Amino acid sequence: MKIEQSTSRLYASQSTQISAASDDTSASFSAALNTATAGTSQSEAEGAEQTDFTSMTRQEMQEWSNEQIRSGNMSLDEGLPFMAMTMKIPVGGGTAGALQASDDGERVDFTEKVGAGIEGAISRHDEVTRGMLEKAMETMQQYQDETSSDDARA
Repeated sequence: MKIEQSTSRLYASQSTQISAASDDTSASFSAALNTATAGTSQSEAEGAEQTDFTSMTRQEMQEWSNEQIRSGNMSLDEGLPFMAMTMKIPVGGGTAGALQASDDGERVDFTEKVGAGIEGAISRHDEVTRGMLEKAMETMQQYQDETSSDDARA
């Protein structure tokens, strides 16, 4: 069996063309990625908000805790007390039930609420709730006054 030179040259030129094309593609992809990343960082910085657990609506708390869970900064179990804080249950009960966080514009001091919850858990000798709320308080102290773009990287 005889292998001709022309066949080898054919494949050799194709591999050179493919290599050159992939270099162009990776360079343009890299440039596009850098541009997109730079644009995202700038827009995030412009839209960043301070995290203030002492004056936050239930909707803001819900959005903050969802973002922490989505970004992997917090597990679902760690997010449970934050999600519970977003509910508002009327004292009279009735047919209304719990109000949705988005329906309520009231600003709440969540650090005060967690502190009261810890005191209540201590008085009831409820160590599970106490531990959960103390962890929530530590988390709130860690993130207090940080910008939302910092939160995603923490």
